[in-house]
Amino acid sequence: MIEQIQGHLAAGKGKYAIVVSRFNDFITAKLLEGALDCLRRHGAADDQIQVAWVPGACEITIVAKKLAQSGRYVAVLCLGAVIRGQTGHYDAVCQQVVRGVGQINYDTGVPAVFGVLTCDTLEQAIERAGTKMGNAGADAALTAMEMAHVMEQVK
Repeated sequence: MIEQIQGHLAAGKGKYAIVVSRFNDFITAKLLEGALDCLRRHGAADDQIQVAWVPGACEITIVAKKLAQSGRYVAVLCLGAVIRGQTGHYDAVCQQVVRGVGQINYDTGVPAVFGVLTCDTLEQAIERAGTKMGNAGADAALTAMEMAHVMEQVK
C-alpha cells in the first residue's frame, strides 16, 4: 500500500502568525478578516493567532522571516495588495515579495503562505478580497492549516 501524506483543514493546537501590509489597507483589512474568520471556523482560538502590521508589501518578508525563525508558529501568512500603477514600481515590488516569501520557506522550514494580491486594477483586488473571486486571505489560511499538518507528518 502506498503511504500518503496529506494535510487537513483544522487549525490544530499550533499558532499562526499573520503579517499584513498597511498599504492598500482598504483591501488588506478584508484579507485579514477573511484569514481570521477561516482560522476561527476551523478551530483556532484567538490566542493561537498573532497579527503583525507592516507599512508595505516589501516589509512583509523581513517580519515574516523573523516570526518563522522564532519557532513559535506552525505557519506564517503573508497578506498584502500590490496594485499596478503608472510606473514600473509594481513589477519590482511583486518580484521582491514573491522571492522573499519563497526564501522564507527554504530558510526556515516553516510554511510561509503567499497571500499577497498582485492585481492590474483596483477592481481585481476588490474581487479577490471578498466578492466574486472569494477571499485570498481565507485561501491563505486554508493553505497554512493544510501545510502545517503536512509538515507535522514529514518531520
